[in-house]
Amino acid sequence: MTITKKQTHREPGVKQIRYFLEVAKAGSFRRAASRLGVSQPTLSAQISALEEILGCILLERAKTGAMPTPIGQEIIPLAEEILHDISLLMDRARLGHGGLGGTHRLGVSPSIGPYLLPEVIGAIHDAYPDLRLYVREEDPRALEAKLLDGRFDIILTSMPMDIGGLVTHSLYDEPLLLTASLDHPLAAKAMVEGADLRDQTLLALEERYRFFDQVQELAHRFQARLLREYEGTSLDTLRHMVGMNMGLGFLPALYVRSEILPRKDVLVLSLNEELTYRTVAMAWRPSVPHRRLYRELAQFIRQICQDRLSADVRVHEPSAFEARQD
Repeated sequence: MTITKKQTHREPGVKQIRYFLEVAKAGSFRRAASRLGVSQPTLSAQISALEEILGCILLERAKTGAMPTPIGQEIIPLAEEILHDISLLMDRARLGHGGLGGTHRLGVSPSIGPYLLPEVIGAIHDAYPDLRLYVREEDPRALEAKLLDGRFDIILTSMPMDIGGLVTHSLYDEPLLLTASLDHPLAAKAMVEGADLRDQTLLALEERYRFFDQVQELAHRFQARLLREYEGTSLDTLRHMVGMNMGLGFLPALYVRSEILPRKDVLVLSLNEELTYRTVAMAWRPSVPHRRLYRELAQFIRQICQDRLSADVRVHEPSAFEARQD
C-alpha cells in the first residue's frame, strides 16, 4: 500500500491512535476489532485515515495478520504516551470538577491543626484515596485573607471569622481547660472556684491569634491579670511558661489530650465554673466548584470527632443555615 495523497494538516484522533495500538498488540485486524467491539471495516478505515494523516504506513498487512512497519514500531511508544497523558488529563478534569479527589490547599491554625489532623488524616485518606491535601499553617486572620484571595481552597479555623461572605461549617466546640504548674498554690485544690482566680496571672498567646481574645475575656470574667509582657508564640511555649509557674493558662482540650496528659508536666485543674468553648469550623469560598466535596469532608470530620474525640469536644450537627450557604 502506498500513500499517494500528500500529508494533510489534520491531526490524529485519540480513537485512531487507540485503534492502531490495539492492532499492533493483537497482530490482527480481526482480533483487534473483536477486542474493541467494532467492525473490521470500521477499524481498517480508521487506521487508513491515520496513515493518511501521518503520511506513512504504520502496519504491514498480510493474509496471516498485521505487524508494525519500522516507522510504526517507532511510533508505538509515542502513541502509548499520548494515550497515557490523555487518561491523566481526563482523570484530573473529573476529579477537579466537583469530584472526590485532586489536590486541595488546606490552611490550618497552629492551635488546631497539629492536634486535630493526626486524628483524622488517616481516616480521610482511607475514605478518599484520590484526595491530596497540601497543608500549611497560618494564624487565623491570615488564613481568612489567603482563603479569600485564592491561596487556600479550604481552611480550619476558630470562630467567629473577621471576613464575611465565606461558607462556614462548624465542626465542634472545644473547651478551654485551666492548667497550672505542679507547684502552683492552686494545684493542691481538688476543685478551683472562680473566685480563686481573682488577681491571678493568666498567660495568653499573641494578640494575632483569636485565642487571645477568649483568654482576655476570661481574665475580665474572673478579674485575673493578663500577662502581656510574655505572650506565647505557640501553645507549646504557653505550656512551658505555665510549667515554670509564670502564671495560669487556659488551653484547648485537644492540645491537653495530645501534649499535656501524656507528659504530665503541668496540671489540669478542675474549675467549678461553666466551661468556655471555642468553635472550630471549616470554611471555603462560595464560588468554588468543589462544594460537594467540602460539605462531605466537613461531615466526615464531624463523624470522626464523634467516634474518637467525643470525650474531649462537643461535635456539631449540620445546620439548616449551613445548607443554605452553599
